[in-house]
Amino acid sequence: MNTSMIRKILGQVLMSEGAFMLLPCLVSLVYREHEGLAFLITAFVTFSLGFLLNLKKPKTTNIYIKDGLVVTGLSWIAMTLFGGIPFVLTGEIPSFVDAMFETASGLSTTGASILTDIESMSHTALMWRSLTHFIGGMGVLVFLLAILPSSGGSTINLMRAESPGPSVGKVVPKISVTARLLYSIYISLTAIEIILLIAGGMPVFDSICHAFGTAGTGGFGVKNDSFMSYSPYCQYVAAVFMYLFAMNFNFYSFLLLKQFKKAFGMEEIIVYVSITIVTVSIVTLNIFPLTGTFSDSFRESFFTIGSIMSTTGFSNADFDKWPMVSRFILVVLMFSGACAGSTGGGIKVSRIHILAKTIGKSLKGYFHPNNIKKIQMDGHPIEHEVIRSVNVYLATFLCVFTLSVFVISFENMDPVTTFTSVAATINNIGPGLAGVGPTCNYAEFSVLSKIVFIFDMLAGRLELFPLLVFISPDFYKAALGSIKTKIKKSKA
Repeated sequence: MNTSMIRKILGQVLMSEGAFMLLPCLVSLVYREHEGLAFLITAFVTFSLGFLLNLKKPKTTNIYIKDGLVVTGLSWIAMTLFGGIPFVLTGEIPSFVDAMFETASGLSTTGASILTDIESMSHTALMWRSLTHFIGGMGVLVFLLAILPSSGGSTINLMRAESPGPSVGKVVPKISVTARLLYSIYISLTAIEIILLIAGGMPVFDSICHAFGTAGTGGFGVKNDSFMSYSPYCQYVAAVFMYLFAMNFNFYSFLLLKQFKKAFGMEEIIVYVSITIVTVSIVTLNIFPLTGTFSDSFRESFFTIGSIMSTTGFSNADFDKWPMVSRFILVVLMFSGACAGSTGGGIKVSRIHILAKTIGKSLKGYFHPNNIKKIQMDGHPIEHEVIRSVNVYLATFLCVFTLSVFVISFENMDPVTTFTSVAATINNIGPGLAGVGPTCNYAEFSVLSKIVFIFDMLAGRLELFPLLVFISPDFYKAALGSIKTKIKKSKA
């Protein structure tokens, strides 16, 4: 294991987080809030520690798959720890576990919160909450690959460890160029949404925070009622961009590269759009008796389906009061989630699609046992390794989900709250149903449950394995072996 390269990348991550904290400091100057001092101190400490870790040049810059998993897990844990410190220093979230919960929820783009009165928070803290969505949406390691010169070696293993979906590839030959292209799309879409929200009468500060929350498909807002008090125009703008950010970014890359056949031939996009049309139609008709008008019914359905499917978590209606059919659809969409290669969470549409094709092939095999034709996606055969990885992921997901529900069940809450609280955190959605519905929060859970939720949120965002690797004995054997090797070399 290349510990020196892991240390260097971890240092760069902390330096980046320290630099990002300067934006809330700037906001504190604009609004003349003293909370900016806590962010400035934390930014200085975080950046300094990162600088020290980054000082020594590694002898080799090779990054293997195991290195990518380890440094990704460590980076996100470190960002959560340091990102929660300003909340504690300002006194706005006195409990460090609660501060970690809020930060993990922001960085993992979950949007679950322990805050009971968001509007009482300072502009400085609100900006940092929303900014963590923007940082976590595309990923900090992808950000580093975009702005820093290539360090050599297999840097794609960093992107694979952090990016959501069953597989990650290069859109263009160089991984750094791919990262810059993805971030260009990410920032451009965010900027367009900010402009459109401001044009609709939303205050500039609110527009920036909500655009950050939409871009990262996170869901942190600046009002206690989320989007309910904003105009239908602003709700539609946010809904459209939730759908856009939940799409595979390769789709936009192909459009920019004028590879239209590849873009519109992506099966995942076709399935994603189909699911959207069908579910929005069903829910619109199902909640029509509650709203009384088709326009309100469609707007609430279009917004909520987009929010849940993209795993953003904004709300413009109390969907916990919807009919059972609509609530069941929302729970199913919690698990299916967004597209691979997007900023959304969940199991991913591509995995569901591959699983459906695998089941179809297995059923067909009973009638045509000699059929050896491979499953295809986007006109290309799906390799056995990809199918295996999908099956392993789904099995692992089920195990983590079941264990988490078991631990949370000790809270003695109702089954719907217990089940959907885990579903909403591990799938990076935020609000669930009943006790964690759109008008509730996670403040009443115990410290143990909040720690489980923190793990679930980060594990869900990182596709499980970058965090699960730390409970593997092989990780500690490899780390210990690397340390022993360095000691021997130093003695020699």
